[in-house]
Amino acid sequence: MKPDDIAAAGTSRRLCIFNLGFLTGPRIRRILTLAGHRPVLSLPRHGDAVGIWGNSPTAWRGRAIAARRGCPVITVEDAFLRSVLPGRAPGRLAARGPIGLLIDPDGLHFDPTAPSRLERLISQPLPRAQQDRAVRALARLRTADLSKYNMHDPAAPLPVPGYVLVIDQTRGDASLRGADRTRFLTMLEAARDEHPGSRIVIRSHPETAAGLRPGHLDASDLRPGDQLCDGPVSPWRLVQGADAVYAVSSQLGYEALLAGHRPRLFGQPFYAGWGLSDDEAPIPRRSPSTREALFAASHLDGPVWYDPCRDRLTDFEGALDQIEAETRTYRQDRHGHLAYGMRLWKRRFLAREFGDAQPLRFAPDPGPEVTLAWAGSAAAVPQATRVEDGFLRSRGLGAALTPPLSIVADDLGIYFDPTAPSRLESLISLGPPPCGRDRAQRLITALVAARLTKYNLGGASDLPPRDGRPCILVPGQVENDASILKGAGAERTNLALLQRVRTENPDACLIYKPHPDVEAGLRPGAIDEDTVATLADHIARDADPVTLIEAVDAVWTITSTLGFEALLRGKPVTVLGAPFYAGWGLTRDLGPIPARRQARPDLAALAHACLIAYPRYRDPVTGLPCPVELALERLARGRTHHPPALRLLAKAQGALAGHAWIWRR
Repeated sequence: MKPDDIAAAGTSRRLCIFNLGFLTGPRIRRILTLAGHRPVLSLPRHGDAVGIWGNSPTAWRGRAIAARRGCPVITVEDAFLRSVLPGRAPGRLAARGPIGLLIDPDGLHFDPTAPSRLERLISQPLPRAQQDRAVRALARLRTADLSKYNMHDPAAPLPVPGYVLVIDQTRGDASLRGADRTRFLTMLEAARDEHPGSRIVIRSHPETAAGLRPGHLDASDLRPGDQLCDGPVSPWRLVQGADAVYAVSSQLGYEALLAGHRPRLFGQPFYAGWGLSDDEAPIPRRSPSTREALFAASHLDGPVWYDPCRDRLTDFEGALDQIEAETRTYRQDRHGHLAYGMRLWKRRFLAREFGDAQPLRFAPDPGPEVTLAWAGSAAAVPQATRVEDGFLRSRGLGAALTPPLSIVADDLGIYFDPTAPSRLESLISLGPPPCGRDRAQRLITALVAARLTKYNLGGASDLPPRDGRPCILVPGQVENDASILKGAGAERTNLALLQRVRTENPDACLIYKPHPDVEAGLRPGAIDEDTVATLADHIARDADPVTLIEAVDAVWTITSTLGFEALLRGKPVTVLGAPFYAGWGLTRDLGPIPARRQARPDLAALAHACLIAYPRYRDPVTGLPCPVELALERLARGRTHHPPALRLLAKAQGALAGHAWIWRR
C-alpha cells in the first residue's frame, strides 16, 4: 500500500480494539494511525471498524463484537520484513516493533477458507513496471540477506549442500490452522519417502532455537546422517543449499519459492495454489500466477511500511533501507565489544553507536579480549575492528569535538592505510549490489544539490576573478594525519605539495586551502604566509570547500578527502599519495598505488562503496541506525547532535590550542 494512496483515503476513523497489544506497542499504534485507523479501546459505533491481531487468542472477542454490532473487521499482522529480532525477544532492540504491517479489510492472508487482500492483489494483472520493480527489489532483498527476522549471522556454518530441507514451525502459530505434530511427522516421512537415501535437515524456527516458543520437530526425530539446524543461519543461503524443500506454512517455505524452489506444502499458506508449489491440499479457486506477482503483493503493494526516523509511511524500498541499516549494526555488534583507544569525549556517542545489542565496554589497556579500537590505536590490538569517522560526518570538525553521524568499522584494515587491504577496498572491488548503482547515483545527485561535504563548515568565498589561466585547488592537510603517515608518496608536507603543484603547473592559478584543523591551531601543517605567497595565487581561508571545487578546473592533493568530494562533482583529481579513492581509474595517480587495486568501478560504484556500504549512520534525532539518505537530510537541515558539555569543552580547547594533549587522549 503506497503512502499516497493512504493519504488520499481521507481522515482516520476509529478502530475499536480489544487487545492491549495494539496500545502497548507504540509503533503498531503509530503505523495504524498513519494508515488512517485510530485505535481505541471502545465498543464500536456506526462507521467504526473492529481491529483484531491475526488469529490471536483474543481475536474471537473482536469478531464476536463486530458481528453483534454489524461492523467490519480489519485484521492486522506483521509484514514479511519485520525487524532485527522477534518481538518476543528480550531487550530494547526487540522492543522497537515492526517496520511494517499487513492491514487487511478482506480477511486473513493465512486463512484459505476466504479471500484476503493479499490473494486479491496476487490475482490482479501485474503491470510491467511493477514486475520489473519486483525483480529488482527481490534481488536486493536476497543480496542484503534480509528476512522477516534478521538475527541470523551470515558467517554461521551451514549444512553441507545437497540436503532435503524440512521446515519446522512453532506450536500455536496461527498460520498452521490447527496443524499439530502429527502433520509435521507426516511431512517428514513424505520427505524421506520421496527422496530415499537423501540427507534430511530439519530447520527449527528461530523462536524455538532461542527458547521462546516450542516447535513440533526436534533431535529425537532425526535418523543417522540427518541434521537439526537451529543455528543463526541465513534463510536465503539455507534454501540455496537444498535440493528440495518441505513446509507447512512457514515464511521460509515462501522464501524457498522466491529463490526458485518448488516447495512441497502440507498446509495452505497464501503462497500455495498458484502453480508454484506442490500442494498436499490444493486451493481450487486460485489460478496460476508468477513469483513476481506474489512478491509484488507480499512486499510491495500489500503491507503498510513505516519509516521510524522520519515518522511517516514509506514504500518497501524505504523500509528496506532502514532494516538494512539496523541489521548491519546488529551483525557487527551482536556479540558485544570491548573497546580500546577511544578518547574520553567520544565515549558517549560510541556507547550509543555500538551498544544496541550489548552495552559497549571500555578497556584501560590493550589485550587479546579487545574487539574494537580507534584506528590510531589499533596497532596495539591488531585483532580489533578499526573505527574511524565516515566520509559524510558532521557539521563541525572532529578536532572541535563535534560527534559524527557516520562511523566506519573495518574488520580487515582501515581505509586511509594503503599498506594493507581494507574492507573498503574489498567493497569497491566487489561492486555494488542489485539496485546499488542507481541508489548511489541518486545519492550523488542529492549530496551535490545539498552542497554537503565531510564537515560542512560553510565559509567565505572571496575568490579572485578568473584571468584565463587554468585554476587548480590545492587542499592542505594535517601533516601528522594517519592518511599522510600511511598513504603519502614523496610529498609529505603541505609545502612540498604546493611546490610540486607549482613546478608541474607553472602557468596555472593555484588556490591553496589550509585545513580547518590547522587554521584553528589544533593540528600541525601551517605554512609561513610569505612562503605560501610565493607559490599560491590565493589563500582561501575559512572557505567553503564546495564553492572552491565548483570554481576550479582541477584538484591536486596528497590524500585529502576533498579529492573524493571533487570527484563526486565531476572535477579532475590528481593525487600524489594513495588515498582510498585513488588507483581505481578515476583519478590521475602520481603516487605509490597498491597493485591490488585492479577493479575499475564507475563513479556511482565507488560512491556506493564509500558512502553506502562501508559507513554506518546514526540518526541524531531518534538515535536509531539509519540509511545514508536520512543522514544527508539531517545534515542538510542542520539537525545534528552536539551536547552542551562538548560545546563548552570545544571552546576551552580553542583557547588552549597549544595544550591539546589534555583532551586528545
